[in-house]
Amino acid sequence: MKLSVIIPVYNEECTLLEVIRKIKEVDIRKELIIVDDGSNDKTKNILDKIRDDTINIFRHPYNKGKGAAVRTALEYINGDIVIIQDADLEYEPDDYIKLIEPIITNIADIVYGSRFLAKKKVTTTFHYFVNRFLTLITNLLFNSSLTDMETCYKVFKTKIIKELNLESNGFEIEAELTSKVLKRGYKIYEVPIFYRSRSYHEGKKIAWRDGIKTLLAIFKYRLVR
Repeated sequence: MKLSVIIPVYNEECTLLEVIRKIKEVDIRKELIIVDDGSNDKTKNILDKIRDDTINIFRHPYNKGKGAAVRTALEYINGDIVIIQDADLEYEPDDYIKLIEPIITNIADIVYGSRFLAKKKVTTTFHYFVNRFLTLITNLLFNSSLTDMETCYKVFKTKIIKELNLESNGFEIEAELTSKVLKRGYKIYEVPIFYRSRSYHEGKKIAWRDGIKTLLAIFKYRLVR
């Protein structure tokens, strides 16, 4: 099987090349779909210098949001399995093997990498409770038992994610993806992953407003047909 790695990028000049290096080192047949979401730092210059047949680069003329970048990337994927990878080094590509194994072995169609299954503190107290609250609401509304709805590491069989008709532009894409697959009756299989949280000073971009948008999106996609 071939893995398509979707990498939304916005102002990640300090981490982008290291993320790409780590992904390339994972021993899996793969392609990288990078979408520069209107970066205004040196990200564009870094991408301009990349010469690699396994890396496809697309650009937004201005910052549209993570969801918009994911949707753009989905138009160009050629793999059998899709994973979303942030470009900020919070998530570790070494986890790809255990993330795709349940799909390859036909245990699951969708796999989420949970930051909380290991029961270690991996985020600030504020972000921990926001994540737990959003996950709890998701579980109550969709009768699921997830531990980390907001995780970046979401892995799908390509045919499943392409049938979702995604429409979110921002970070609420996490809620849309989760809500739509649960509403269609798919079970999400979780595996523990490594996670290294970064601060806003280091470039973290998600804010409290995104939490509110995500909460509204959960209810929206529970109610719509």
